[in-house]
Amino acid sequence: MMMTHLAAIIAALCLFGWLGLRARKTAEGLDDYMTARNSQGATTIGLSFLASGMGAWILFAPPEVGAFVGPVALAGYAVGAALPFIVLAWLGPMIRRQMPKGRSISEFTEQRFGRGMRRWVSLISVLYMLCFLAAELTAIGSITNLLSDLGGQWVIIGVALTTLTYTTWGGLRASLTTDRWQALLLMGLLAAVLLVDWKHLPTIEQSATMPGIPFWSAVSVALTLVLAVTAANLFHQGYWQRVWAARDSASLWKGALLGGGTTVIVVAIVGGLGMSAAMAGLDLGQPPIPFFALLSSAPQWLGAVALVLAVTLVASSVDTLQNGIASLTVAEKKGLTLPGARWVTVALMIPVVIIALQGASVLRLFLIADLLCATAIVPVLMGLWPRVTPAAAFAGALAGLAGAIAPNWLITGSLLEALHIASFPGGAPTLAPFAGALLASGGVTLLVTLTRSK
Repeated sequence: MMMTHLAAIIAALCLFGWLGLRARKTAEGLDDYMTARNSQGATTIGLSFLASGMGAWILFAPPEVGAFVGPVALAGYAVGAALPFIVLAWLGPMIRRQMPKGRSISEFTEQRFGRGMRRWVSLISVLYMLCFLAAELTAIGSITNLLSDLGGQWVIIGVALTTLTYTTWGGLRASLTTDRWQALLLMGLLAAVLLVDWKHLPTIEQSATMPGIPFWSAVSVALTLVLAVTAANLFHQGYWQRVWAARDSASLWKGALLGGGTTVIVVAIVGGLGMSAAMAGLDLGQPPIPFFALLSSAPQWLGAVALVLAVTLVASSVDTLQNGIASLTVAEKKGLTLPGARWVTVALMIPVVIIALQGASVLRLFLIADLLCATAIVPVLMGLWPRVTPAAAFAGALAGLAGAIAPNWLITGSLLEALHIASFPGGAPTLAPFAGALLASGGVTLLVTLTRSK
């Protein structure tokens, strides 16, 4: 089976590389390389949102949430994964009108609040996307080790090199082209896994109960996931590139609905598999991996299909992140040429691949990056309100940092303990830091704005 797995992975990567390199012929100039401005219809934008947002994380997180927390939290996860696209469809046209030649949320931040705020937003964005990249590449290494005898490190390098080749050469247009095919492929592969593996799922006993925790605890987890995922993804430069790539506001809105709707369906289905595995009494492993537990009694060839599914998921998110980081770097460094932008992309991938090869968990760092995003996203988006001043936004961002710590400081009475909780020991998301960051940042921004307007 090892040769079958190897051939399947090589075929998938060669297909993505060929599709991406073909798109290079349509990229003209640095701006087009970074934004593909006003060129994409609703279907391409929608499939790109789906493919860019889907990563190997959907094979781990939603099934685990479904298996251990239950349907309420899973619904929150599905909504949280799709909500950023709807927010972008609502806010994107406003920002496009204010900055028709814009490239990033950080440029909008500078226009409204100055250079200092822009640098802070850019730092948060890059940190988040680097964490995302490292997590995805680490995941494909782990999945390869789980499903085959291939060395996971070689697949990490293969995915990184393939996506890097076509994104550095073709820019955003290459990513959009591959996204369209990757979205269709991942839906087909997921359907194959679902239909075939469902037949091999052990019979669910009549005494089995739906997995879950007390209702209000599940609601708390669901709300935490909605806040964390939405706040973080609004700092995803790859998504903002697609705001300007859309042909017009109508294409952006329709594409966001398509991407958001399909995302909800995919996350719900994969999470539902986790619930089914738990109800069937399968050994979910330690740490628990419900999706892969389902494959234990399935035909061997389905492992190859699942492996190609994982490679597709990772490649679709990695190429978007690579291009997003390069775009943000170019926006920050005036005068950078197209060859320079390509070299920046290559240079930034080196430390990411090194981290991924270590096989370490990045979940805790991911949550910290999510929380950083939550401290600043409300003041940044309130910049659409003309009355908000730079001082109000800056005060709001500082308040967001304090708000992330304050709830647990009040509960525990210890600042050090509150800081420790806000760093998510054990990688478990909790509501208080995210709710505190969002409420404090938004409340202080509003208060300072209203006070200075009098």
